[in-house]
Amino acid sequence: MNIVSAEFIQSNVSYDKCPEPNMPEYAFVGRSNVGKSSLINMLLERKQIAKTSQTPGKTQLINHFLINGNWYLVDLPGYGFAKISKSKRSDFSKIIKDYSEYRKNLVCLFVLVDSRHKPQKNDLLFIEWLGEKQIPFSIVFTKTDKLAKLTREKNIEEYKKVLLTDWETLPGIFITSSETSLGREDILNYIEKLNAVVKF
Repeated sequence: MNIVSAEFIQSNVSYDKCPEPNMPEYAFVGRSNVGKSSLINMLLERKQIAKTSQTPGKTQLINHFLINGNWYLVDLPGYGFAKISKSKRSDFSKIIKDYSEYRKNLVCLFVLVDSRHKPQKNDLLFIEWLGEKQIPFSIVFTKTDKLAKLTREKNIEEYKKVLLTDWETLPGIFITSSETSLGREDILNYIEKLNAVVKF
């Protein structure tokens, strides 16, 4: 897929205030320091369409971007240990969960996981919740350029092993790097394939 146009549309505090659900939508979510904004910028080949920051937790709203005039990319708030109040973390959790569960035109939720770390409890709990709610999702391993190939492969295999203790089959998995654009074509081709079959 070629990205011809990418336009910021609006930010919202709740799923029910988002744009009309009349086009396929793909959302990106992950722990607050997982590199989500950098990944979105890499996918869209726009340097600052999603705002990056040295401070985790900068994204605090549901941000909609219209891509090629026919589908939405959605940047969701991060979860985890960002330096924000407990009440704000609770708000983020509700924003993320309500959006994931009730947004009618959500085709796939891309859950970003930092490839440098062992499986994290909050990632695993969120993935478990997605399974319980039957929300379609894929896992995106980020920051793989920070690791030697063998270490990267070992970490990802360990993650798969942990998931398979509860899952019969694994969700879609993408290996990415915002620095090298690894995985960009795979994710965009996957979205293009899904766009060809979904109707709204």
